[in-house]
Amino acid sequence: VQLQASGGGLVQAGDSLRLSCAASGRTFSSFFMGWFRQAPGKEREFVAAIAWTSETTNYAASVKGRFIISRDNAKNTVYLQMSSLKPEDTAVYYCAARNTYFFTSDYKLYGYWGQGTQVTVSS
Repeated sequence: VQLQASGGGLVQAGDSLRLSCAASGRTFSSFFMGWFRQAPGKEREFVAAIAWTSETTNYAASVKGRFIISRDNAKNTVYLQMSSLKPEDTAVYYCAARNTYFFTSDYKLYGYWGQGTQVTVSS
């Protein structure tokens, strides 16, 4: 399984940004896909997740209402639409995959990871 994250950049507070995660290497019908982020000096934290074959989504409280996770099965791509960005959203964002139908926010239980994309939000 290969995951390729893209779409990061430098934006101002209040702006929007969309991250993409292109998945390849196998079929993903049984997978849960997640976005995590890690700021300097902090532990990696859960942002959002989506089941590959259902409408089940989960969000961290800090992003709920501002971020939307979605997928395009035909393109094997998962997106993270981020709106009303805040300086505290600044981090390296990673997409991850877990070969299970069950959700978890524990990053240690995701077995596949993309390389990360930097998001910087200036005030």
